[in-house]
Amino acid sequence: MAETYRSRRSFLAALISLLAGGWLIGNFLTPKLRRKKTLLTVAKAELPQDGALVYREARVALLRRGEKVYALDLVCTHLGCTVNVTPAGLVCPCHGSSFDREGKVLEGPADRPLKRYAVEADGGQYRVLM
Repeated sequence: MAETYRSRRSFLAALISLLAGGWLIGNFLTPKLRRKKTLLTVAKAELPQDGALVYREARVALLRRGEKVYALDLVCTHLGCTVNVTPAGLVCPCHGSSFDREGKVLEGPADRPLKRYAVEADGGQYRVLM
């Protein structure tokens, strides 16, 4: 009789260990869906046609070209200076890198385009997502 209890305990301990291990492995192997953080929200009426809004503290520019709305990170891909937005494009004041209005490199020393943020239209406003 005592042997029956030991075998039941061993079986239950093994079952609990197996379930806990399966749960831990499942959590480790399952990708985590991260919610995108809203970096800023802008009323649609504020963004001029074929224009840009610059948010220096957030280091983001929200641009509109026709019906296309997109956001660019204003951190230079060379050494991290904040780029300036001009009518012709974007220029880094530190080392002279220049980018077109799409964020592509026109002149170095930067060798990568500016990062783009996702923009969602949400009712009467645009949300820039990080």
